[in-house]
Amino acid sequence: MLVAVDHVQLAAPPGSEDELRTYYVDVLGMTEIPKPPVPAARGGCWFQAGEVQLHLGVEADFRPAKKAHPGLRVRDIESYATRLADRGVEVTWDDDLPGHRRFYSEDPVGNRLEFLERVTAD
Repeated sequence: MLVAVDHVQLAAPPGSEDELRTYYVDVLGMTEIPKPPVPAARGGCWFQAGEVQLHLGVEADFRPAKKAHPGLRVRDIESYATRLADRGVEVTWDDDLPGHRRFYSEDPVGNRLEFLERVTAD
């Protein structure tokens, strides 16, 4: 029986680790976590915020995920969107999911990310 998602893996081009660190740590507020030795030798980097882990793995023939994406729950989505925008990241709001506020953005290598927060009826 499935009990949780352990992590989501996204691809990235070779040599993009510093750019990814700046985005996922400085912009999104995640923490970089150490990779075990064998995966570390392949490049890429792993990040965590609370129970959420995103793994960025190097792919020689990299193409960013434009449709597939992780959906990341946030608190105080308006402030979080402002945080991203203030750091030069494009935020695209989408009102098509009932019961949620959400926006899409892209990481520095072009992977699509969804950020969402449940809303309650007044």
